[in-house]
Amino acid sequence: MADETGFQLSGSAPERYEQYAAPIMAPFVAAILDAADLSPGATVLDVACGTGFVARAAAARVGPTGRVSGADINEGMLRVAKAHAPRMYPDIEFTAASADDLPYQDATFDAVVCQQGVQFFPDLAAALAEAARVTRPKGRFVATAWADRKLIPYFVAQYEAVKKYVAPERVPEVAASYEAAFSGTSERLTTTLQEAGFHDVTVHEVTFGVALPPLADYAAAQLSSVPWGQAIVDHGGHEALVQAGRAVHTHLKDRTAPDGSATLPFAANLVTGIR
Repeated sequence: MADETGFQLSGSAPERYEQYAAPIMAPFVAAILDAADLSPGATVLDVACGTGFVARAAAARVGPTGRVSGADINEGMLRVAKAHAPRMYPDIEFTAASADDLPYQDATFDAVVCQQGVQFFPDLAAALAEAARVTRPKGRFVATAWADRKLIPYFVAQYEAVKKYVAPERVPEVAASYEAAFSGTSERLTTTLQEAGFHDVTVHEVTFGVALPPLADYAAAQLSSVPWGQAIVDHGGHEALVQAGRAVHTHLKDRTAPDGSATLPFAANLVTGIR
């Protein structure tokens, strides 16, 4: 989930991302692989693989006769991905590479997948053209991108906290970066995939109720694992991050259970195309 000018993490943030993004990502990982229609022995590329959520799940589906590769430009994310790769299958091949310059031969993969990455690509057209190049004829491309932020209460609350606790002079920059997370609209993805050479392109909005741990602790921890949390720390230190987490919790208090946990809707656009 990264590219050169999009979603970038440094320091210990990739390890926190692996831990705190997991509850949110899990149902969408399953949805993306269901849409990819993988079978044992298939070859799969996970573009903008981040810490490897999709790559690991794909390895379980294609089994020891299959092959899974993961590409991401962020070395820190790849370090964590390699550390968490399962050992019961042939090793997943993780490679540092930009989505618009993939180091694979033409028509290499039965499926190319991308979980919450397409909206961050600096050049979406070039990235999807590369995905088309490395996909075999009749192979599939499947991606998810967050739907309208207004449909996702957790992100509504987080956005308000981010604007409040980053440095005032950085609010426009950070707000624009945050909004990029929701730029993977159905129209944009459909048009760009078709121009890249995919056909039978479909986009479905999928929504899951995601069970989150008690928000009093989780909201700040999860925020620490994304670039906007780092922007808060840069301005006000760790205490500002804690306060931002409390603001998220307060905003969602009417949705929390007595123990502070919450099951909240998360919505994404699920796009598929055939090469």
